[in-house]
Amino acid sequence: MAKSKQPTILVVNDDGITAPGIKALMHTMKELGRVVVVAPDSPQSGMGHAITIGKPLRLDEVDIYDGIEMYRCSGTPVDCVKLAVTKVFNGVKPDLCVSGINHGLNNSINVLYSGTMSAAVEGAIESIPSIGFSLDDYSMQADFEPSRKYVKEIAQQVLANGLPVGTVLNVNFPAGDKIKGIKICRQANAKWAEEFDMRMDPYKRPYYWLTGVFQNNDHGEDTDVWALDHNYASVVPVQFDMTAHHAIPVLNTWTFNV
Repeated sequence: MAKSKQPTILVVNDDGITAPGIKALMHTMKELGRVVVVAPDSPQSGMGHAITIGKPLRLDEVDIYDGIEMYRCSGTPVDCVKLAVTKVFNGVKPDLCVSGINHGLNNSINVLYSGTMSAAVEGAIESIPSIGFSLDDYSMQADFEPSRKYVKEIAQQVLANGLPVGTVLNVNFPAGDKIKGIKICRQANAKWAEEFDMRMDPYKRPYYWLTGVFQNNDHGEDTDVWALDHNYASVVPVQFDMTAHHAIPVLNTWTFNV
């Protein structure tokens, strides 16, 4: 696939190729360049950075929206990016990879579980400037229109300026039409207090349904949780180098008696 003069933009997601969020994202990106969509054939939320090993993957071109090149993949969001780079683009990297718009937030600790963000991270691993977008609304009737101008502006900035090596943008939007602006933030120290609700199937065998409450242990006013609570779009630069660099000097003080 030859690289065109206008930017080439890879669009992926984890909610599936027919999700309203990816429709909003692809039509927004179409205003900026040539769009190619490679997305899962079914919802893949919470898959994190999973890849498919031990079974074949399907990649089929589909005609869903006029004027947009689209491929449906049987694998995970990360599989979609890998196949896009190697088979759809044939090793010629797109200018931008955008993932989403996810139905539901991926702020704070959620970034570790998110298929949306893992697809963006995989784009960055491939040295493609990458952004993950999420909206605080899980409904399939979610209104993405208020966030679209911010999606476009952030994407334009990345296309114009690039991103530091190894950096991905995690962008989250509050629901509704009262977004005040954009805040560059750090990831809040927050987590899920998880529970498993035990229920019984018709054969009286127990099964478990994951539930929980999101607990924010961070009261700083520079976090993604604070920004979203105050109706700002949060932009957190994240990285896939998970080395705890500050811990290396501490570990070097240890004495290993072997």
